[in-house]
This record gives sequence, C-alpha cells and structure tokens, in this order.
Amino acid sequence: MNRIELLAPAGDLERLKIAVLYGADAVYIGGKQFSLRSRASNFDLEAIEEGVKFAKAHGARVHVTVNIIPHEDDLEELEEYLKALERIGVHAIICASLSVVRCAKRVAKNLEVHISTQHSTTNSKAVDFWKSEQADRVVLARECSLDQIKSVAQHASLPLEVFIHGGMCISYSGRCTLSNHMTTRDANRGGCAQSCRWKYRLLEKDEFIHDDKHLFSMSSKDLMAASYIQDLIKANIASLKIEGRMKSPYYLATVVRAYRMLIDAIYEKSLDDEKMKMILDELSRSENRPTANGFYEGLPKAYDQLYGVNGAGVTQEYIASILEYDKKSHMATIQVKNHFEMSIPVEVFGPDHTHAMTLNPCYDENGAEVEVANKPMQILKTRIDFEVKENDMIRKIVDKSDRHVY
Repeated sequence: MNRIELLAPAGDLERLKIAVLYGADAVYIGGKQFSLRSRASNFDLEAIEEGVKFAKAHGARVHVTVNIIPHEDDLEELEEYLKALERIGVHAIICASLSVVRCAKRVAKNLEVHISTQHSTTNSKAVDFWKSEQADRVVLARECSLDQIKSVAQHASLPLEVFIHGGMCISYSGRCTLSNHMTTRDANRGGCAQSCRWKYRLLEKDEFIHDDKHLFSMSSKDLMAASYIQDLIKANIASLKIEGRMKSPYYLATVVRAYRMLIDAIYEKSLDDEKMKMILDELSRSENRPTANGFYEGLPKAYDQLYGVNGAGVTQEYIASILEYDKKSHMATIQVKNHFEMSIPVEVFGPDHTHAMTLNPCYDENGAEVEVANKPMQILKTRIDFEVKENDMIRKIVDKSDRHVY
C-alpha cells in the first residue's frame, strides 16, 4: 500500500517552498488563468516552472488548479495553457468541468487529471463516470461523512482525495452565487467575496432581531480532521488535502508540519495520547478561525458555526523568520513579522526541530540594540546558541488560556 499523500496549498512561490520544506508531499497552486482563487498572488508560467523544479528537487509534486466553471470566453487559450503545464513538468491539474477534462486528455496526455471538490462527488458511481472519462483521481465533496467516505472508497474505481483542514463553504462544495448577486464577483470563476462571512442585520418581517453589537453571519468554523487521519489511511484514501491558498507562510508551516508529524507517527506506530495532544496544540497555533469536525460526524450542528464572527483569529505568536545563520558567531539574521519585546520566552521551529529559548538582545543594521521590535519586515540580528536554518520561524511561548480564539 502506498503511503498517503499530504497535499498542501500555496498562493505564491514563497509559500510553495515553505509547504514543501515543512513536509508536504505535493503542493497545489493556481495559475493566473482558470483558477478559483483569483485574489491569491498566483503563478505565471515562469513561476510555475520554478516551483516545479524546487518541488522535484525535494521529492515533491505540483498540482495546478484549472477549476473554474468556464463560460464560453473562459475557454480561450486553454489548450495552449495545458500544453505549457505539461511541458513544464506539472504532475496534475485539478478541474471541475468535463470540457477541461476532455481537453487535457486530448492535448496534454502526461498530465494527471484530478476532479475538483467543486464537482460535488459523493458516491462511487460518479467516480466510475470520471474513470470512464480517463480521470486519474477524484476529490470528494466536503459534505461527505467519514462513513460515507469509507463506503465510497470501498467501491471506488479511482484514487480518492479528501479535505482534512481549512475553510469550509456555507454552500454545497462552493456552488454559491451569493457573491455574484451582491458584488458581481463570480464565486465559481475565481472571484468569491466571501459574502457569507459578512455581518448582516437580520429581520423578522419588519423588526430587526439583532442590534448593532450582535449582527448575524453564516460563517462556518474551519475543518480540523486530525482525529480521523488513521481512519482515512485505513480506508486507503490516496491524498489528504489542506485548504488555504490565501493563507500565510506561518499558517502553512504550522499546519503542514503538524500533519506531517501525525502521518509519520501513524505509519511508524509511535502515535500515543501525548504526541496527539502535542499535534493538536500545534494545529491550534496556526492563527485561524476556530475549528470543528466539518461533516465527518454527519451534518454539522449549531456549535459548528460562527454566528457573528467573520474573521480569523490573530494571536501574534509568530514574531520573526530566520533569513540566515552564522555557525561561527551564532548570530542569526531575522525578519520581524509581529511586535515583540526582548527577553521573552520563544520557540524556534523548523521542519524537523523545535527549541525553546529566551530571546536574546536584537540589533538593527547599524548595530544599535533594539528595545522593542515594532517595525514589520525590519531586519535584525540576534544570538541563537543552537544551529538554525533559513525559513525556520520564531514564535512566542504563551499560555493557552491567553490565546484569543477570535
């Protein structure tokens, strides 16, 4: 049995590299065309090629989303684009339209074709249909319960991919036109304004139910399925997918690293209650909305929603990234990401290590000691007595009770 794939998102080249370095087996990205996340930085063909080279050098693969629901004029230049992706060495495309599937199989036969969750596949007969169209993998709808996933997997004729972490849609696998109606931005062609997460005044007949301090929203808690990974591995699922091409490098590093540890521990038969607790704590530090089980236990309940909340939680634990390290002087060059003071307890973490320390004095480019780091992106130097590497990160050590959920 092949080891399950950990598939991570990336909105630009920096985040692609972070996802790969922190343990992703594959990364999915969006191009400048045909992608549902038009507000992500996204990749032109040159950047896709650089990303593919980096991923291959680290034993990883790149999938490109071609997952819009295309209107007539959206199909222009599709053939040339798919041929370019094939030439660059992209492993797979993710698409929701049968027209895109057939075009890819005709003009770019070396590209795997994965059917997007946008198609709302919830049963093995639908998987059989996609096999008849020469698809290579199907991403199940996020509305499937764990039991349904197991049942589909038992009868499926193609490898299956499922979502395990990240944002959920208030509609059915993204089939929503609320954004179109309210902002003229097409949610199914890359322009979703996330209108469901806005706050609204709710009326019953002509009476306002909510006051200005308690407005209504339709937002869902984010998915966190760490407790189901063993079941998904046993069910022979091919790939575990993290949502979030708009997320920060810190979010990706934290979430990918945690699931990498979890998957490896399962295969190594070293997962115990203590390690699981540590992994769940790690996931809680990713600075995002509160999480729930999604549909894994069946239809979500009221406590799986975020009424009156529309933003991600920001803890500001992540304070700096490592740019370089001098082994002789033990001096690290760091870039400030959030406000911090000196002499605070911190963790320096990377793909395969975590070290606690008290933050030493920091110095600016002129050698002057800095009392408070309050300039985002400022470059500082500080002494770290153990070896660190480029792309390692520094975060505060805080008591769990001090973390703001949202």
